[in-house]
Amino acid sequence: MHRGRVVPVHPRILLNKLTITATHYPIVLLDGPRQSGKTTLTKAAFPNKTHVTLEPLDTRDFARSDPRGFLSQYRGGAIIDEVQHAPDLLSYLQDDVDRDPTPGRFILTGSQNLAISQAVSQSLAGRTGILHLLPFSRAELAGFSNAPKDLFELLWSGGYPRIYDRSIPAHQWLADYVATYVQRDVRQILNVGDLGRFTTFLRLCAAHTAQELNLSALGADAGISHNTANAWLSVLESSFLCCRLPAWHRNLKKQIVKAPKLHFFDTGLVCHLLGIQEPAQLRHHPLRGAVFETWVFSELYKQKMHRGETPRWFHFRESRGIEVDFIEPQTDRIVMVEAKSGETLASDSFHAMQALEKLLADKNADARVEKQLVYGGNEPSVRTGVRVVPWHEL
Repeated sequence: MHRGRVVPVHPRILLNKLTITATHYPIVLLDGPRQSGKTTLTKAAFPNKTHVTLEPLDTRDFARSDPRGFLSQYRGGAIIDEVQHAPDLLSYLQDDVDRDPTPGRFILTGSQNLAISQAVSQSLAGRTGILHLLPFSRAELAGFSNAPKDLFELLWSGGYPRIYDRSIPAHQWLADYVATYVQRDVRQILNVGDLGRFTTFLRLCAAHTAQELNLSALGADAGISHNTANAWLSVLESSFLCCRLPAWHRNLKKQIVKAPKLHFFDTGLVCHLLGIQEPAQLRHHPLRGAVFETWVFSELYKQKMHRGETPRWFHFRESRGIEVDFIEPQTDRIVMVEAKSGETLASDSFHAMQALEKLLADKNADARVEKQLVYGGNEPSVRTGVRVVPWHEL
C-alpha cells in the first residue's frame, strides 16, 4: 500500500453498475478523463482478472503489430487499460468474443472518447456495454479523511482521486496533470505545433466556463479560426475535460437563446487554469459564481453518469431576461436547478425559475415543475415553492 494513502470508506458509486454490466456483455468499456480512477475501479470490481496496460510503448507496439498474438495471451479475458492507444485491437476483439461470448471477458478502459467510440460503433456494436467515470463526486469524497470541509477549498481542489488517496497538494498535482496529460495527449491528437496558442485557448475555455459559447469570439481571442476553435474544443470534450450544455427551448418563444453553455467537469482544473493559487483567492474572485455553477453542473452529471445513466440536462435563457442554470425534462415533470454561490439568498434569487414556470403555464404545458436552488450556505429550507439545498447536501 502506498505510504500515506487514505483508504476511502465508500467505493465508487459506479462499481455496482460496472459489475452488473459485465454480466450482460462480453466486453465492457469504461472511459473517462485521464486519472479519474478507472484502473483502480476495474481492479476493485474484477480482482481476479489479469491486468495489462497499453501505456508502455513495447506493450502498445505488440498490441498494434500483432493483435492476435497479443489477445492469445488472455484467453480467459483481461482488463486492458488505455485501449485508445491501439484502436484497431477492437476489430480483433470482435472475432474473439464472437467465438467466446462469455459475459465480462474483457474490461477495457480509455481516456479519449473520440478515438475509441468510432471503433466500438464499427466493430463491437451490440457486444459492448459502455460506462463513463468522472473524478470524485462530493459524496464519494466524503469517504476520505482529508476531503475538503470548506466550499471554496472543495471548488479549488477539485475531485481527481490522486489528490486525496495519495495526499498530493492540489495545486502541484493539477499543474503536473495539465503538463503531462492535457498538453501532451491533446497535442498528440490535434498535432498542435504551437503549444503557447493551445495553452492560451485552454485557459480561455476555463475563463468561459458557465458562459454561453461563442466559438468565433473564443477563437479570435486565442488567435485561431472558428473552425480550429471548434476542433480543439471537440477534442477537449472527447477527453472528458469539458462539455457543451445545450439550450432548452421547447418552442416556447422565438426570443429564446439556443447557444450552448460551456462547462468543465472539474473545478480544480478550472481554478488552476485561471491562476487561482489558493481557496481564499477564489472566495473573492470575479468568476466565483461561474466556478460554483460549474461545480453544480459536474455534480448533477456525476449523479447520472456514475449510475450508468445518460444525463439530459439543459440550460435556458430568454433574450429578454429569464435565465435558469439547469433544466432536466422528465416524463412526468420538469426539474429546474439554480446555483448561487453566496451564503445569503436574496428574494430575487427565485424569480427566474418562477418566471419560467409561469411561461410554461401560459403555454399550457402540462408537466409538473420541481424547483431547486443550490447555494453556498448551510441551512436547507423551502421558500416560495423552491427547495433550497445547501452545497454540502447536493
